[in-house]
Amino acid sequence: MQLVDNNTFLRRLEKLFEATKGTVWLTHKRLTYDGEDAVMDDGDGSNREYPCLVRLTDGKKTQLSTHVKPADLMRFHTAYGSFLKASFTTLRKRDKKREKHRAEQAARRKQRMTEPIVIKGPKRGNGRKKRQRQVKAALKLEAAKERAAKKEETRTKLQIPT
Repeated sequence: MQLVDNNTFLRRLEKLFEATKGTVWLTHKRLTYDGEDAVMDDGDGSNREYPCLVRLTDGKKTQLSTHVKPADLMRFHTAYGSFLKASFTTLRKRDKKREKHRAEQAARRKQRMTEPIVIKGPKRGNGRKKRQRQVKAALKLEAAKERAAKKEETRTKLQIPT
């Protein structure tokens, strides 16, 4: 992995976004390695500021990383954020047809939840398995109604603070 300075990292990230039509992975993490062996402290270094390690890869040959000092972190994130906003214009539009289909499915599920399941047929003999399936479906429907009621109750609790 190639270690570069912050400005070079952003420039190469921009070139990679322009050249790549696939996926790009970015990772951020706190850099705690000082170059020497790790020593357990008694906690007196708890207020120490650590640099941030930012890595970039396209999953193939391009692998870059940079160290961002705590003093430069806000400037780096500002430049990085504005670059991402500018790059998002190349994204595909949402598939509204799929969203509409999912909304229709959710509406059908809600409609089925309000319809009661009629249990009919003999307890023994011909049609027994059909009745058992109906009973199982009725129990499953009741459980789904209870879950939906609990979900709605928690949603209303979160919206109206007391």
